[in-house]
Amino acid sequence: MVEQGRVRWKRFALVFVPAIAIASVLVGATAEGAIGASFVVSGDTFKVSADKLRGQGFVQYGSLVQNKKGQKIPVAVSGIRHATLTNMCQTVLVDSPVGAVTIKLTAGTGKSPVVAENMIVDASQLQGNAVFTRIQVGRDAGTLDAVSGGAGASGMFGQQASAVTITGFKQVSWAVNAATFKLPGLKLTVEPGKHECF
Repeated sequence: MVEQGRVRWKRFALVFVPAIAIASVLVGATAEGAIGASFVVSGDTFKVSADKLRGQGFVQYGSLVQNKKGQKIPVAVSGIRHATLTNMCQTVLVDSPVGAVTIKLTAGTGKSPVVAENMIVDASQLQGNAVFTRIQVGRDAGTLDAVSGGAGASGMFGQQASAVTITGFKQVSWAVNAATFKLPGLKLTVEPGKHECF
């Protein structure tokens, strides 16, 4: 659906209803607690990679995020009840007076992986080799129940699985929410230039 940062709108329109309708439904759904409360996103995406992601309880559906200018951005929302990530890397590029600067975070590089509980991700791109257990594709997003509070708007396309494993995990995201995020071996660096995870 995404190619070099641009959304293929014809494909998007086949699955998701017009943006204004989605926005109104999401406001109501958030107020009712059907999905995690969102926030205004920055103007930048960030990249996350891991050698392996394992998840217990997985949901996915289409939605929107909004930036400070009020622009609506289509995303794929992925929710995981319990996730572990091995050798996780997260980077964001920042424009500065001296040029591009990379803020890089790494964790879970030793014996203990990164652990996230009730994680909700708003992503524009996801890739890797995935294996789903007991997957249901085409389920109404409003009825998704594999992740507590992880349902989408009623009437929208959704899918869920009891478990998911993704090797060679690579994701471009706008936002992440999690009840808890444990980062063993956390390391944060700020480097001039472009040094993204992938």
